[in-house]
Amino acid sequence: MSSTVRFDPAGPLRGDYTPPADKSISHRAALFGAMADEPVPVVNYLDSEDTRSTLDAVMTLGAAVEEERQDCLLLRGIGLHAPLEATGGLLNVGNAGTLMRLLPGWLAGQPGGVWTLDGDASIRQRPVDRIAEPLRRMGASVEARDGRFAPFTVRGAELTGIEYELPVPSAQVKSCVLIAGMLAGGSTTVSEGSRSRDHTERMLRRARVPFERDGLRTTVAQVDELELDRVVVPGDPSSAAFIVAAAILVSGSRVVVKDVGLNWTRTGLFRIAERMGAVIVGDLEEPGTEADEEPVGELDVASGPLEGTVVEAHEVPLAIDELTLVALLGAYADGETVVRGAEELRLKESDRIAGVVEGLRGLGSDIEATPDGFIVQGDGSPLQGGTIDAKGDHRMAMLGAVAGLASVEGVEVVGMDAAAVSYPGFEHDLRALL
Repeated sequence: MSSTVRFDPAGPLRGDYTPPADKSISHRAALFGAMADEPVPVVNYLDSEDTRSTLDAVMTLGAAVEEERQDCLLLRGIGLHAPLEATGGLLNVGNAGTLMRLLPGWLAGQPGGVWTLDGDASIRQRPVDRIAEPLRRMGASVEARDGRFAPFTVRGAELTGIEYELPVPSAQVKSCVLIAGMLAGGSTTVSEGSRSRDHTERMLRRARVPFERDGLRTTVAQVDELELDRVVVPGDPSSAAFIVAAAILVSGSRVVVKDVGLNWTRTGLFRIAERMGAVIVGDLEEPGTEADEEPVGELDVASGPLEGTVVEAHEVPLAIDELTLVALLGAYADGETVVRGAEELRLKESDRIAGVVEGLRGLGSDIEATPDGFIVQGDGSPLQGGTIDAKGDHRMAMLGAVAGLASVEGVEVVGMDAAAVSYPGFEHDLRALL
């Protein structure tokens, strides 16, 4: 049964804030730790429903997870080519889309292995055909419900490297193919139309995997084993983005965000907000940077007036999880805010284009959907308020909370419990700054 929580107009947000651990990097740390030959300590692993699903999955496959201390897990892996347990078994991915799309890359390269992946009602609506196609071309068998949905079955095989061009830039699909490429004969190259988040590539470098990047082409070669050292997970910029948005929108606010990941492929929202006039001071990683490590730092955020902007297709992959917040900022900005090239939003936990348009329109925003995004007309004044239904989407739940604090009359969020998928402590952290 979903929870309904009301967020009333609030005074300024003030103080220091440390976001929860990065969800994307936590998923990858668990998967790479499970594929490694030697134990891998993971510091600051995110404790959320999604990331627990990943730990459960790798333990089902034979890896061990030990809690060394409160903030450190020890992943005892089974090796990249080890015979995985639960052949013919079911792997429950819960609501974790990242797990659903990355794990099959490893499973596909295990000859004779058979696994069926399934999850909750939301995950059953998210397509897997974009990972199925390249894995089939490499030699694996992937059989999905109606050809493109979970539950789906992966039959491992001797894989052969391929050259694959992503139809739509996607870090999850790219990562799946690169992981399969570590198990495939020869080399595997993935090309993308524009850069997407690069956490997998940074982890490949750190795991000493033969790896090259040439512009938008990434090539990985077959390896026998992974050697991964200690992984320290930084604060999640996608989770921090909701607190940052609240600090921008609620008059008089000033919040210092500490220990947050500043990887340039994840900070698109902060750059867009700066362009709209938001006051965000910090050392964001320079776009185009190639590195092994994840940059970490702090951001000093203050409220201020906003102007509309246009977000083009090449910016979308770098802000894909925060584009709903661009719509909210646009509703408070003076002028027109347009997002283009964001068809990917229709394939998230919910159709986020339809969800954000319906949700913000119900709060008084002048917003309309387009086939690949949305257009928001703002006049610099706050939204009136009302009710927003998260419909099981954690990011829509948090968006509703932020909208409530900055509104005239407050916002009632139906399904606020969905926030726990990625950010169980969101309400506590938000209210602690008021």
